[in-house]
Amino acid sequence: MKYHIGDKGSFSKTVTESDICAFAGISGDFNPVHVNKINAEKSIFGRQIAHGFLSASFISTAIGMYMPGPGTIYLKQELEFISPVCIGDTVTASVEITEIEGKKAVLNTVVMNQQDTLVIKGTATVRLPETS
Repeated sequence: MKYHIGDKGSFSKTVTESDICAFAGISGDFNPVHVNKINAEKSIFGRQIAHGFLSASFISTAIGMYMPGPGTIYLKQELEFISPVCIGDTVTASVEITEIEGKKAVLNTVVMNQQDTLVIKGTATVRLPETS
């Protein structure tokens, strides 16, 4: 496949409490703001929120499965966490190729929630999949 500046891909997911618990178990991050409803209600967010890296992992899905797609190798990711993701939010991770140099590409990465609120923004550098 030939890649071009402006090529885009995206992935959407509704975040559940089960997703948050599973991510806590995998990552070892049991911060009460994520896994304890009562403690989270006392936080600055007023409720449970998803781990930032759970939300950011959807960028990886967009890159690895949709654009550039299977075979892509992550080299670098810069992230800025803008807004929290809460249980029941549907988030969409979108990526767009902004630069191509040889076998590497730079992508603009964003995650938006169902209300079109920016959740995460950043850039990724990847090695493009081998073409046949």
